[in-house]
Amino acid sequence: MTITIDRSDWGRLRVTGGDRVRFLQGLTTVNTETLADGAHAWGAILNPKGRVLTVIDIARVGETFLIACEASLADKTHQILDRYAVMDDVAFERLSGPAHQRWEDPVSVWHAPIVEGAGNGAIAGDNEVAERLRIHAGFLRYGDDVGEDCFPFETPLAQFLDYKKGCYVGQEPVFRVHAQGNSARMLRGLVVEGDAPIANGTQIKHATKDKAGELTSSIAAGDGTTLALGYLHRTVWDVGGTVEIDGRRATVHELPW
Repeated sequence: MTITIDRSDWGRLRVTGGDRVRFLQGLTTVNTETLADGAHAWGAILNPKGRVLTVIDIARVGETFLIACEASLADKTHQILDRYAVMDDVAFERLSGPAHQRWEDPVSVWHAPIVEGAGNGAIAGDNEVAERLRIHAGFLRYGDDVGEDCFPFETPLAQFLDYKKGCYVGQEPVFRVHAQGNSARMLRGLVVEGDAPIANGTQIKHATKDKAGELTSSIAAGDGTTLALGYLHRTVWDVGGTVEIDGRRATVHELPW
């Protein structure tokens, strides 16, 4: 099944200027030096401590880059770029108008490009069908599944981190944890028994640990269960394991699943 997701309200910025590659290389987790024309990659802008300030998609289009992000992050992302572009030859142009993505399965959610122009039959990103697929993919919603208290390696952004690229803001703590292999928590998929609503922020428990994690997103699956995302402590995040959420049993899944 293919669904078209409306992205017309998302923030989009065109980045131009002679320093565009070097500037984005030093500010984002995306390796813009190796990004091929027509390709795109998800990543983040971090603070110096390696925490996620904003989640972005960067696409290379000829001699320009297009940055896309959730509508709620548009102003924040633009402000961060402006703040760092002090002595650099870069310019940022806000774009508007229709845009869309096409999702086929949980894997494609992270790899589908954001396409300028209207998509036939496009549905809103918070549509129930879209939300179920988003959760299966672990596609992050800023403010719920990721925020300024999160590291990128705790989330599905880990699949896009390039540990061979040069220095960027927040790189040192990210590389240090990668080298030591000691992340304290990880975002996982969860299938919860029962379809009653569960509030974001609900504590996750385990037989060996009362404070085993926290739920971030959920939606009824339509089959009597609930699909959810949540951060789990390293001692309980094993795929196939079980935890307890709001008194209900939940099975742990790797993302996407």
